[in-house]
Amino acid sequence: MTVLAVDIGGTKLASAVVAPDGELLSRGRTPTPVTRDGEEIWQALTCLLDKVLAEAGDPELAGVGVGCGGPMTWPRAEVSPLNMPAWRGFPLRARLAERHPGLPVRVHNDAVCVAIGEHRAGAGRGRANVLGMVVSTGVGGGLILNGRLIDGASGNAGHIGHVVVDPDGPPCVCGGRGCLEAVARGPGLVAWAQAEGWRPGERVTGVELADDARAGHPVALRALTRAGHALGVAIASATHLCDLEVVAVGGGLSQTGDLLFAPLNEALRAHARLDFARRVEAVPATLGQTAGLVGAAALIHDPDAYWHAD
Repeated sequence: MTVLAVDIGGTKLASAVVAPDGELLSRGRTPTPVTRDGEEIWQALTCLLDKVLAEAGDPELAGVGVGCGGPMTWPRAEVSPLNMPAWRGFPLRARLAERHPGLPVRVHNDAVCVAIGEHRAGAGRGRANVLGMVVSTGVGGGLILNGRLIDGASGNAGHIGHVVVDPDGPPCVCGGRGCLEAVARGPGLVAWAQAEGWRPGERVTGVELADDARAGHPVALRALTRAGHALGVAIASATHLCDLEVVAVGGGLSQTGDLLFAPLNEALRAHARLDFARRVEAVPATLGQTAGLVGAAALIHDPDAYWHAD
């Protein structure tokens, strides 16, 4: 049976009807409303779900799987995405369950769903021990060991964005200092590059920083090298801890290719010194924007591997 999959973020709402083999039978997305009214976001989401279901012929569903930005109380999924201030303690799982009575509704962190998608059908397919990462406006991740998602005590296992890579580094939004996210997330890279003389005072984005790095701008290149080095250090630490086989790196920054992955792999090889850790492969994620939807559907399609909360 098919699953209604949902991917909720601060800039877009996405949904798909997903077959058991991972094929997306219908798919849609809409901008996340910029509003202080949480119900306005809910209405935009339900309209999108109705459209996606209608395009798939209103199929019989096995359940609803959702990836959503955090933090959240898990598994109840009262969600408070940092970049969606209109949702604070929003009872997402309960509201979806009301809308789809009798069906299982399962909600996990959006980066966890990306990791699941890459394990099930992407760069980690066929491997049992995989870390999936998203490097974008933030840095998140999900951890699969021995073929099963590791949730941890509160559903936050795999949150590699807050591994410390530089104790004397920049402050992080979590309140710490020198976290991977503080160094490698897109807005942090832009701020660092501007402080170093790249387009000072301009309103610019990580995309423009990457474009200038491709064009050979020395500060932009140093920014991506700095991010890649931090990622490599964090991945080496995670590999020593978890004995990983593959790390799939997705998100906007991963689209820069060797500008990011060359320093990443250099730092990884420098810091992954034990024999077992040297086998790990850090590779670009392959599913792109569908990874979160494929992973969300797998919360329903393959609960033995990916859902252990109920």
